[in-house]
Amino acid sequence: MTLPPKSPAEFAAQVDAAASLLATQPKEAEAMARRLANLAPTDPRPALVLASARRRQGDAEAALNILLPLAKAWPKAATTRYELGVSLAALGREQDALEALRLAVSLKPDLSEAWGALGDLHFRRGEVEASDAAFAQQGLWATEPRLRPAAQALAKGELERAEQMLADFIRAKPEDAAALHLMGDLYIRRERFADAETLLSSALALHPERKGARFLLANAYFQQHKAREARETLAPLLAEAPDDAAYLNLQAAVLALVGRDDLVIGVYERLLEAYPSQPRIWLNAGHALRTVGRTDDAIAAYRRCLSLAPQTGDAYWSLANLKAVRFTPEDEAAMAVALTRPDLADDDRLHLHFALGKALEDGRQFGPAFQHYAEGAAIRRRKTPYDANLLTAQIDAALETFTAEFFDQRRDLGDPSLEPIFILGLPRSGSTLIEQILASHSQVEGTMELPHIGHLAQAFGASEPAGVARLTAQQLTEMGQAYLQASADHRRLGRPYFIDKMPNNFVHLALIRLILPNAKIIDARRHPLGVCFSAFKQHFALGQNFSYDLTDLGLYYRDYLRLVRHMHAVQPGRVHTLLYEDMVEDTEAEVRRLLDYCGLAFEPSCLTFYQTERAVRTVSSEQVRQPIYRGGLEQWRNFEPDLAPLKAALGDALQTWRQ
Repeated sequence: MTLPPKSPAEFAAQVDAAASLLATQPKEAEAMARRLANLAPTDPRPALVLASARRRQGDAEAALNILLPLAKAWPKAATTRYELGVSLAALGREQDALEALRLAVSLKPDLSEAWGALGDLHFRRGEVEASDAAFAQQGLWATEPRLRPAAQALAKGELERAEQMLADFIRAKPEDAAALHLMGDLYIRRERFADAETLLSSALALHPERKGARFLLANAYFQQHKAREARETLAPLLAEAPDDAAYLNLQAAVLALVGRDDLVIGVYERLLEAYPSQPRIWLNAGHALRTVGRTDDAIAAYRRCLSLAPQTGDAYWSLANLKAVRFTPEDEAAMAVALTRPDLADDDRLHLHFALGKALEDGRQFGPAFQHYAEGAAIRRRKTPYDANLLTAQIDAALETFTAEFFDQRRDLGDPSLEPIFILGLPRSGSTLIEQILASHSQVEGTMELPHIGHLAQAFGASEPAGVARLTAQQLTEMGQAYLQASADHRRLGRPYFIDKMPNNFVHLALIRLILPNAKIIDARRHPLGVCFSAFKQHFALGQNFSYDLTDLGLYYRDYLRLVRHMHAVQPGRVHTLLYEDMVEDTEAEVRRLLDYCGLAFEPSCLTFYQTERAVRTVSSEQVRQPIYRGGLEQWRNFEPDLAPLKAALGDALQTWRQ
């Protein structure tokens, strides 16, 4: 039992000790606070701890009865106003809570927990911009004073300035967890997720209690499709705060990575019950519903998002992406009005441009449609620069390195598994259609665009041809085994074969052949103008940075074609090229050829693939739930006057692409 304090300093120390128990042992904190309050009935400090303890135990009414007299007696006590605001919010008195919390941060701007509570309350009310602003202030004031200039630059979106300040700081203090945390945050905003992972892991190793760094690390893992790591990193946060909206939202996204769509939708239903006015949750719920084929429910969710936040570009683009939705004149007018807002975020602006482009294309206004596609692509290009020369140099090196003799010298290495089927090429080339056809076979499971080949190449120093050439026999086997182990997280049906349809894997063709020599590899190919323009007018959630410039697209297609043709020459019969146009013209013949290549018996279900019920996580999700149609084959011709840069970059590939 704690002895009565003998001095004011000892009394203050015992109040601090009681306060330190609030987060983990509120009942014990209450007992200490009551005893101290009895010793000093007019001292506000133990009363404040007592109020907080009651609130944390679910009795906000009792907390309010203590706090209201305190706030009246001590009108400029910021922490009292914070506790008052949180208790009022718990009782559903949102407007009173907002006033209390605003007063708290005006009295003490560095009270980061009050900014966080304000952000939570705005989030609950669906006030997105106010919520983001409050959370930005929380992050700023929670940051150590010496790093606040960098944090402020980061909050303002001045990424280059923030990066320079943080780099200088880390150079002098490489083990400063706060600086590593901030730089990790910056790298996530730049979509440099592997770099963010490295920095945030270091920050947590130095200070494991950094919740913000842990959450960002889980997000970095998620963005790289590292489902197991994301789940394990997020688990302690969810254990401590099982109802936190941000944690649950990320949990749902991670569950989607491993195909647990039933659980994903359950998480969003739970979130929407708690936050019915939160547009971002409606948006993400729409994505989940679309994935499982609940199209009408997805449309309703996107529409609900727009009713709450009419400037949400991603909701309009998600509707456009359903392909089956036709925008009304009122939709077009609303998008045009939103684009006039000077304060519109870049992310909303680019999504609105792509969505309005789709609406105008549907209305056969091809010139204006192209202008909107181009403006959306230009915004994306500024955010994610791309250098086409790097890929060209990589393909040049691949053609020189990966000769027939090279493969002969490494015959029978790697893991002998027959399980993987790779579909690769350019996005929008018909790869999702091929996946759906194969996944309709009783022996094949469709997964998603798995990132594991790229991750392994980076981890083993094999992203370039020279690095592949240096791999030992043991490393080749280890990489094959590691790929199979990582892919196991995405397999739930127990079928003998599974599909990895990451299109960008074509740059790793030789590596795949070496680490998984018995894997099937399908080259999904489409007319260069058709596939390149289709990619240009498509905003991809992640990656595909080459697709936002017509010249880059043409050069990318040429390099892809060069490498696949080379592999046909040096490894004949190892890659099966399937032309989208041929699949449309004679579906059954091409399906039979495809199944023969994969060593699979013909099954009629592969021809009625559109009836197969499965989650589809690409932009073609609605198209592969319908029979094959010719309508999309030559849509590019409507835009041919604007495609001169693409044609010039493609060169002779325009004539030779079928070869």
